[in-house]
Amino acid sequence: MNLAYIPSPTFSSFDIGPVTIRMYAVCILVGICFAVWILTTRWKRVGGTFDQVLDTTLVAVPCGIVGARLYHCITTPSMYFPPTGDLVNILKIWEGGLAIFGGISVGALAAFLWCRHRHYPFALLADCLAPGLLVAQAIGRLGNWFNQELYGWPTTLPWGLKLNDADAIGKTEVCYTGSACPDGADTLFHPTFLYEMIWNLVGAALIVVIGRKLADQLKAGQQFAMYMIWYGLGRSWIENVRINYSTVILGLRTNVWTAIIVFVLGCVLFVVLYKHGSRTEELAGRLASVSADELERQRLADEKAKARKGR
Repeated sequence: MNLAYIPSPTFSSFDIGPVTIRMYAVCILVGICFAVWILTTRWKRVGGTFDQVLDTTLVAVPCGIVGARLYHCITTPSMYFPPTGDLVNILKIWEGGLAIFGGISVGALAAFLWCRHRHYPFALLADCLAPGLLVAQAIGRLGNWFNQELYGWPTTLPWGLKLNDADAIGKTEVCYTGSACPDGADTLFHPTFLYEMIWNLVGAALIVVIGRKLADQLKAGQQFAMYMIWYGLGRSWIENVRINYSTVILGLRTNVWTAIIVFVLGCVLFVVLYKHGSRTEELAGRLASVSADELERQRLADEKAKARKGR
């Protein structure tokens, strides 16, 4: 009998009148808020404005959520596509199922296209966002804790996760064997949500520290490449600890392959940017010019609006 363990929350949602608030969604929203705050702080330091962060966020976040859902559905097709699944389940996002790889890739594509449209330096934006992404993902993992889902293999370690009788999504978890998971009343599990939280927070701190120490040597975009390297490396081993069922390709879970690809692409991007990338100071100068033009246009628009009111 294990005397030390990590308890699971006794609830995964609460009601405000007729509305059900799910902790999974709360954790994701709180994580997004932290990411936007960190991005805004770092973006302003290189000459940007909060309005630029806001309009980019309003484009990238919805696209990222759609991408996260579609990636999850495509990589676990049995629940969502015939003959075993139902297409309607794709829309049931409140039941869980957001894959970070899909969210980041589609969200990044949307942000890139928006930055091209608005003439913001995307590489600089990506650098400013890199530590914020890791912090957001760390906070979002708390949602898995509330849902009692995506935990790891059985363990006897004193930090094992203990499940309870709360009505949580993960209680119907299907395991790696395709059968029901071991009885949570008698088994502790690796708290993979905690492993990823710690890994991500350490990575965020490293990016900030390295970014400051090597500010004169790094090219724009290399801090985001560090994010890809760090997260891909961490997810590749954390994913192998998870107990939940997953599609396996050539002996490896789908997300392990994706993590390896992200790691390799991060390494390639880091090297390419080192050889051919633009300096941060150069892009910061362009951003300052764009910001000044936007502020001037806004000032003129405000003056015209006041003039119309004064007539």
